[in-house]
Amino acid sequence: MEASALLSLISCLVVPSGAGVLGRCVVAQKLHEGGLSDFEGYSLENWVCLAYFESKFNPVAVYENLRESYTGFGLFQIRNPDWCDKGKNLCHVSCSALLNPNLNKTIECAKTIVKGKEGMGAWPSWTLNCQNSDTLARWLDGCKL
Repeated sequence: MEASALLSLISCLVVPSGAGVLGRCVVAQKLHEGGLSDFEGYSLENWVCLAYFESKFNPVAVYENLRESYTGFGLFQIRNPDWCDKGKNLCHVSCSALLNPNLNKTIECAKTIVKGKEGMGAWPSWTLNCQNSDTLARWLDGCKL
């Protein structure tokens, strides 16, 4: 039993940490194509900033917060208690669909979230790292959109 547990741990360590991570400009392009540029008044720079601070541009990231009883899914770490099928499902999407690198379902769900009363403030990481930042332009620096 100990050997299988050790083997399982080693296999987790061998997986490249960058597996599935998208480049900043790729993320910017996909979000732009998905209609997030100036969506609900938020610039594309805000969305790219949010994606970085939520998932480090990893569209298949899953984060389980046991203390607060939620799991975050995908590029924007969309939480299951409200937005996907393991909760209220206000986005009418399965949580696993938020893990697709094409980002279509993720973008549609993000649009639903940002239309709410909190706007992008629904993501505490945006409020802490992106809102009112005077360096947002750097998120698109060098990207050809």
